[in-house]
Amino acid sequence: MSPHPAVVERLGRLSPDQLAAATAPPGPVLCVAPAGSGKTTTLVARVAWRIDGGTPPDRICVLTFNRRAADELRERLGEALAPLGIGPAAVRIRTFHALGREVLAEAGEPVDRLLDRAALLAELAGHPLPAAALRRLDDAFSRLKLDAGVDAEAVERQLEADRTTGTPPSPTLEAFVRYERALHTRGALDFDDLVRRALDRLEDDAGLLARWRERCAAVFVDETQDVDRAQLRLALLLAEPGRDVFLVGDDDQTIYAWRLADVRRILGLAAALPGLRRVDLVVNRRCPAPVVARATRLVEHNAERFAKRILPRPDAIGQLILAPDPSDDVARARRLLTTWAPALRAPDASTHAVLARTNAELAPYAAAALELGLPYRAETDGLDLLDDPASDRLLAQAEAGAGPPPAALGHLQHTVTRAERPVLGALLGWSPAYASISALRAGIASAREARSRLRRDDAPLLLATVHSTKGLEFDVVACVGLDEGRFPSARSLADADDPARALEEERRLAYVAWTRARRSLLLVFDPGAPSPFLHEAFDPSELARAWSARPRSARPP
Repeated sequence: MSPHPAVVERLGRLSPDQLAAATAPPGPVLCVAPAGSGKTTTLVARVAWRIDGGTPPDRICVLTFNRRAADELRERLGEALAPLGIGPAAVRIRTFHALGREVLAEAGEPVDRLLDRAALLAELAGHPLPAAALRRLDDAFSRLKLDAGVDAEAVERQLEADRTTGTPPSPTLEAFVRYERALHTRGALDFDDLVRRALDRLEDDAGLLARWRERCAAVFVDETQDVDRAQLRLALLLAEPGRDVFLVGDDDQTIYAWRLADVRRILGLAAALPGLRRVDLVVNRRCPAPVVARATRLVEHNAERFAKRILPRPDAIGQLILAPDPSDDVARARRLLTTWAPALRAPDASTHAVLARTNAELAPYAAAALELGLPYRAETDGLDLLDDPASDRLLAQAEAGAGPPPAALGHLQHTVTRAERPVLGALLGWSPAYASISALRAGIASAREARSRLRRDDAPLLLATVHSTKGLEFDVVACVGLDEGRFPSARSLADADDPARALEEERRLAYVAWTRARRSLLLVFDPGAPSPFLHEAFDPSELARAWSARPRSARPP
């Protein structure tokens, strides 16, 4: 049968590296897809090519990392398959968790009671857990379920063995047992159970496994670098015995270790999949040539990565700007957004993004946007004090004190509760600009009103952490806070079990941030203490020239 003209036309639009990946023979294939190289375009083309070549659409399963990616793939596959007379629903496009839920439902397990882990832990403790303690337990429980693959019974046996030998019991393991018992008593699951228990049922029930292998004869995995151990096992189990699996991912964008992603998983795929064919996409089609060169130079300092070529497209235009600025964050934010304001107010404003390492670093940029009347969008903008009723209570207490706002608020430091300390710290950060507590109160009320008007989902300005923007792109990007101790995060390195590997993830995080830019990338840093990543990506003379070339009017006094 002759190829469908629409598929031929789609393949004809691909670059040579994309075409080689899209039309690789069926079997285990790893498509290494650097930032901006068109991985989704390639994956969609391959699905269309396989269906046109005779693979039934209802025997294809496309697995994604999150719902946003699944929705995008569903839309783009719908466009690709419509000329073939095939609807997007014909292809099974699922997140790993959605697929796990379907498997469990068919196996007769109740899947309607899905409990939130934080809420259940708070119920068992009798109070909400502090954020740090919750993160620690959440991470430990996920590692037990998804990486170690153990259950409450196995952990109870370990605890009993520890008691027998006189080893002090682990509070974390004891908490895990109580948590799992509570889930069982309620007949409920948590989010991790959707994948973990689906995997267990498939491995224990040959008939169930055979039915799902029939439905998933050809498996496609998007963002392979982000999958945890259980998710990868699930995908490879379904792909057996033919091992017809197409994995797309980029080792250099493995930035979710806290979600159990591990760069060694994608690097070790050849050992897990005999006969694996690796096909590389080599052209970053998104970023200006200087951005591609410097981001690549940076990430090449990592030891845990594939050796690869990453090239800009021949007609790539745009710029990378080093922006040394020794000012504090408030002054940096005002200076940057004042510069951007005319472009952001234009009727056809291009997309601009301020990317920071942490949520807290976004607060000065949100405050500057409010001050300048610039609409912005953000999942979180760091201005938590505007939402927290504790701010009004603390201001009322400070108003009874004496002195300017910093002093009046400072007197409260030994009387606030632990929960109120972050709010007091935020108020102290705002207070120097105001002559009195009443003026500060009025300023906060004004900020709340402005925020209700200016924080909009359709704004051309985005304020975001780097972690939240992987997979996105913007015309203009400013990566802020590229200072020693901040990016890479000194706290993350100090808390890491393996600081060397944590540093490599921080480097990958910077690579992701820089490669979000379509036209212009601005790197903002303290010239007195630049991030070591800048020393890795640029020569010392380039950093020095960037400071000396700044107009005097742009330098802080």
